[in-house]
Amino acid sequence: MFALHQIQTRPLLLNTILSPKNLPSSLLLIKMSSSWSCKICTFINPPSQTPTCQICLSSQPPSSSLSSSSLSPQWPCKSCTFLNPYRNSTCQICGARSSSSALSLLDEEIDDAELEEVGGSDIGSVFLPLKGCTNILKSCSNKGKDLSEPSGLIGLRKNGKRKIMDEEEGEGDDSGVKSDDATKDKSVTERKGNFLKIMTYNVWFREDLELYRRMSALGELIQLHSPDIICFQEVTSDIYDIFKGTSWWKTYSCSVPRDKASTSAYFCMQLSRLPVRSFKCNSFHNSIMGRELCLAEVEVQPGRTIVVATSHLESPCPGPPKWDQMFSKERVEQANETIKFLKSYKNVIFCGDMNWDDKLDGQFPLSDGWFDAWSQMKPGDAGYTYDTKSNKMLTGNRTLQKRLDRFLCKLEDFAANEICMIGMDAIPGLTYYKEKKLKKEVKKLELPVLPSDHYGLLLTIGLD
Repeated sequence: MFALHQIQTRPLLLNTILSPKNLPSSLLLIKMSSSWSCKICTFINPPSQTPTCQICLSSQPPSSSLSSSSLSPQWPCKSCTFLNPYRNSTCQICGARSSSSALSLLDEEIDDAELEEVGGSDIGSVFLPLKGCTNILKSCSNKGKDLSEPSGLIGLRKNGKRKIMDEEEGEGDDSGVKSDDATKDKSVTERKGNFLKIMTYNVWFREDLELYRRMSALGELIQLHSPDIICFQEVTSDIYDIFKGTSWWKTYSCSVPRDKASTSAYFCMQLSRLPVRSFKCNSFHNSIMGRELCLAEVEVQPGRTIVVATSHLESPCPGPPKWDQMFSKERVEQANETIKFLKSYKNVIFCGDMNWDDKLDGQFPLSDGWFDAWSQMKPGDAGYTYDTKSNKMLTGNRTLQKRLDRFLCKLEDFAANEICMIGMDAIPGLTYYKEKKLKKEVKKLELPVLPSDHYGLLLTIGLD
């Protein structure tokens, strides 16, 4: 993962000047003696008597001006425009090289007259959507860094715009399980009235498709909806580390300690802003995919608890030669085992990626007192959480529209108030390329990027 402490937060200057006589176009010198960078939109404002940003009208920070002598030399990558330290001969992001002879010119003194010449028009001309970074992905750590808010990691977009994400130091230990009573008490009081929000989301373990940007967008959904309990599926150790570095993570207790996250290919994970009595995890006896049932018993009010369970039931894996590896039998057995196990609880919610196919698996085996929240509250709405037609990121895939993700409830002291689908919008300005074979011709499709291949679900319940 990216070492965020090595990522420069100073943006590229639109008026960066190069001397064509002394410097090749692969080098960049930044003049910031009197100009200042806006922390909100990153625009470099020229010297002015007006202490506000020309773009977004934000106030100039009191200590924004820097002496040019205090800046360490840097060179910009022509492929992705990232500012690299003088000591590096290759770009930290995309691996493009800069010649040592060109780097040596940074040691020469450049006067102000030369800085007035306009140059470097080819910088950033090679601006393709970023793919998974193999250059420093595994060698660096983003521990304690925040990807969810302004002022940190620079994410590059195809259209040349940049989104700035927070680089604030994270808190909490490596166990992943927090027990800060003050934080939880504050979370309880911040909830509106007597309502409780629960989110379930399969985050998609595909790490080569804009992982950081997708997880950052998912983090924005968390900050927008402020769920009290979150159930994730398909979390990887890298995704775990990304989440752990965000500001919103600090308000949750996590069911998965760091040592387990680092040794699992992917897993389910639960987060709670409410006081947690216990986290439990039971493996399904018939799973060949290592699937399990995870439970969180949380205290909603003193003496009043609710159990929230999540799972990623056995996945269909059709493939040659017969294309019949659907694992329906295993999935149905796991569903029955779960409902039987949870029946003793007074208030319980079972949510997650059920991989359920009503045509193949039949009706979900709910016993008396249970109900399907989507079916009950949105009758007539198909509720496809995996939809290759509406999710344009999946264009070119085999057509599939299924309600794979569900909320199944048994409530005595609570009532379901609302359920909605989230994460249905593409991430602005971000695309990726997919090759699709049509007849004998291979076409390259430019497609939008969404937070996941699944949509998420958000359920709101209230005290009955």
